[in-house]
Amino acid sequence: MTPVITITTLGVDDYERICAVWEASGLPVRPSGRDSRENFAWQMSTGVQTVLGAEVDGALAGVAVVTHDSRKGWINRLGVARDFQRQGVARALIHAAEDYLHGLGLMIVAALIEHDNDASLELFKSEGYQVGDVYYVTKRDRPDV
Repeated sequence: MTPVITITTLGVDDYERICAVWEASGLPVRPSGRDSRENFAWQMSTGVQTVLGAEVDGALAGVAVVTHDSRKGWINRLGVARDFQRQGVARALIHAAEDYLHGLGLMIVAALIEHDNDASLELFKSEGYQVGDVYYVTKRDRPDV
């Protein structure tokens, strides 16, 4: 039976619940770096980050961070707790993120997926996303950011 999934907008007060879902999904959490409560609060205050949550029977089952650079929308940190995987939660979050970004007038939605995350890659491909020919490069001030 397919669960009833309710999409909500989350905020700083939901920080612990968000981190718990990321941990339960296998995503790394860097509480002393970019995932600290202080950094999360600052990111939320910028106006370019929205966090969507997927609830099933009152439990937070999945989370997606939705951002944009005014040209392109991004779905980041999409995680679904293991107990809720393969039940449509990730797809619901992708669709909600797309709707949100399209509502802002953005016509391109992208996601970065770790090279060894085959399940996420297949999920996004099944939703019409194409693998691009780009390199993702990063320069970090510290390893925990």
